[in-house]
Amino acid sequence: MHAVQEPVIPLVADLIRAHPGTISLGQGVAFYGPPPAAIARIQNFAADPDNHKYGPVYGIPGLLSLIEAKLARENLITTGITPGAAAGAGYRVIVTAGANMGFVNAICAMTDPGDEVILPLPYYFNQEMAIRMLDCTPVVVATDERFQPRPDLIEHAITEKTRALVTISPNNPSGAVYPETTLRAINALCRARGLYHISDEAYEYFTYGAARHFSPGSIPEACEHTISLFSLSKAYGFASWRIGYMVVPEHLYPAILKIQDTNLICAPVISQHAAVGALEIGATYCRERLPAIDRVRRTVLDGLAALGSRCEVGPAEARCTCSPGSTRPCRRWIWYVA
Repeated sequence: MHAVQEPVIPLVADLIRAHPGTISLGQGVAFYGPPPAAIARIQNFAADPDNHKYGPVYGIPGLLSLIEAKLARENLITTGITPGAAAGAGYRVIVTAGANMGFVNAICAMTDPGDEVILPLPYYFNQEMAIRMLDCTPVVVATDERFQPRPDLIEHAITEKTRALVTISPNNPSGAVYPETTLRAINALCRARGLYHISDEAYEYFTYGAARHFSPGSIPEACEHTISLFSLSKAYGFASWRIGYMVVPEHLYPAILKIQDTNLICAPVISQHAAVGALEIGATYCRERLPAIDRVRRTVLDGLAALGSRCEVGPAEARCTCSPGSTRPCRRWIWYVA
């Protein structure tokens, strides 16, 4: 554990508390809470004695059905979620206590101590920490000037110890949205080299302008090596409720159930019931709030520009105007906003 860094966000929070008046640009938390339909789902929760017992390891049936429908409709991912279904159903779904838990489940299921996991820069710090906690090695690979992954550099970083590669799109922390062509190339590389592709899609709805989200799990040849991670924390204002889900190849399903049963048993049942109400409302709940977020985004960018930066950030692409005709993003921008 000595090799694992301290969580960055609590350290920043301590600094902010020590300096009153500081504006935090750190932890990403939605300005809104869950939809009323989610709260309504748990109003009579306590009255049913069965709700106070352990739930199924993989998630409650009503929530799993809604997730399956959402994946097919929005992500074009076909799953076989019925517990006890015959092998060969392709993907299976497991409800987790947030996407972070899904990531830890995945690394536990696919690695042994000493294995390597590739992380394109910039990476999400909790994922790097999880890899080290499991006595594996994170292999950091540079991206291009627009924080886009370079499949050629990724391939060069693969060794006999490599077990998986992680992509986050839209990216945390840069905000860059990876094009479908890039994600397809990375997924094909993983398939060819016998690696797992872990696709973190917690920010799937948070795109602006021409940027579009793509789920690698929708690729027909991807179902044997692709793990997709999703979360309700941001899209539905569910941060404290701890609900996410992972979509995994059939052959990993038994191992991940063992891991989750040992570590958590099941995601909080009351939160799963609330999630049913949220998914019944659907993505519209988040998308109706995106214009307000985009207005704040533009205000921040305009404010930074007024301080002397001459950079502009456009849809899915950053261009620097410090030098006429330049297409390179200015490194004075800490956040790449898609």
